[in-house]
Amino acid sequence: DEDRSGGDHLTVTVRHTGGSADGTHELYCHPGGGTHPDVTGACAAVGRNTQWGKDPFAPVPPDSICTMLYGGPATAHVTGTWAGRPVDTTYDRSNGCEISRWNGMVPLLPDLGRGR
Repeated sequence: DEDRSGGDHLTVTVRHTGGSADGTHELYCHPGGGTHPDVTGACAAVGRNTQWGKDPFAPVPPDSICTMLYGGPATAHVTGTWAGRPVDTTYDRSNGCEISRWNGMVPLLPDLGRGR
């Protein structure tokens, strides 16, 4: 087992998708590796959402106005370290804002369709 202590490491646990997307995957970036089905795409998705001074895993702000759209019972829990900071966040698809937040992290999180 190689030492990956210097890179970014995330553990992604997806539940209740009703399909093969459920499960737990390890993801390493810089350099890429792990059991995630799309290491390169997942690292790119988080990188795309990473901006100086902003948490790429930040929750939807509490004062957001969100469409009352239900995207299904799927949930995801992401833990680990990204850019030297601890990560411990959850995702769901309970409304339009949460669905957009989830879709912004595809393929780190499984693509469950834009309208579902």
